[in-house]
Amino acid sequence: MALEEEVTKIRNAALKAGRGPVPVTLQGVTKERIREVLAGIDRVSEELVDVVFALLDDQQPSWFSKAPSGAKFADGASTAHLACHVGILQRGDRKLDREGRDYWIKPLREVGAVNAVTLDPARREFVAGHPVAKSSNSAYRLAEDFKALLQVSPKEAKTMLGSWIAEDAVRRRLDLQAKLAEHVRAATDTKHSDLIKASCEFYAPKFLPGFEVLYIDDGDGDRVPEDAKKRMASAGLELRLEDAMPDVLLYSPGTGAFWIIEAVTSDGEVDFHKVQQAKRFIHRGRPNASIGFTTTYRSWKDAAARQSKHKNLAPGTMLWILEDPSRQFHVESFE
Repeated sequence: MALEEEVTKIRNAALKAGRGPVPVTLQGVTKERIREVLAGIDRVSEELVDVVFALLDDQQPSWFSKAPSGAKFADGASTAHLACHVGILQRGDRKLDREGRDYWIKPLREVGAVNAVTLDPARREFVAGHPVAKSSNSAYRLAEDFKALLQVSPKEAKTMLGSWIAEDAVRRRLDLQAKLAEHVRAATDTKHSDLIKASCEFYAPKFLPGFEVLYIDDGDGDRVPEDAKKRMASAGLELRLEDAMPDVLLYSPGTGAFWIIEAVTSDGEVDFHKVQQAKRFIHRGRPNASIGFTTTYRSWKDAAARQSKHKNLAPGTMLWILEDPSRQFHVESFE
């Protein structure tokens, strides 16, 4: 069952039982209290209020299927979880646009109010940072000192707020988060990052001569860094919030063509949906530009495991295998 359907069932079950889908207070904090604190750090918006409220939810069990025993939503929630908690559970509407995380996650991370964490399914525990880019196990939770701001009395909060938002305090929090994330990253499987790197260093130079990298999605932090936005703008592309970005976006100045690479270690092939997304994004700014696509895998074993189950490679796209790097394969269809 899709996450949206599961969350809708949770909401409907609560309403049928005569309860509100979410309590008025979570961990002793109301939405009004959240609004006051966010206003004090110049980060107030309805989305941010509702996201912080969701991250206080210690009533809902974790929505990760392999979460630690007894884990709650507040221990770590993915972007999809937050989008459904706010949009469906709290508001009784559709889930929030996940790409909106630039509006309802990034402002909180910039001041250290929210920490990035990742569920390690093998150990069934949450670890610091997002060591694997675009992982479905990436999540967020409130920083403990920010939660304390929400839970103290308004009078105490006024005293604490100035020191909490001071620039040096923010820098210390962010520096600590970065060091913890780097420590975890060093001990974490980085197959996806390694495959993206190999796709750029080995596949692209051989099979895509003349193409330049505009964007690589291989890390934590801003969804699209400012330098990548500038490179895309120089190629005639206007990035919007709803645009879904690939692992690698390349451009050929000589021909005006674009190429997209999706490096697959768990999911994310160039399927029909991704082709349509890319065409909407690129053709909006460059209507006549040609666009090529490649799905890359680490090994034939990985490719076989994925395609024997999903069979989702879009016709007209290319396939490249890192362990068999001297050739690429064209995906065709009888239809």
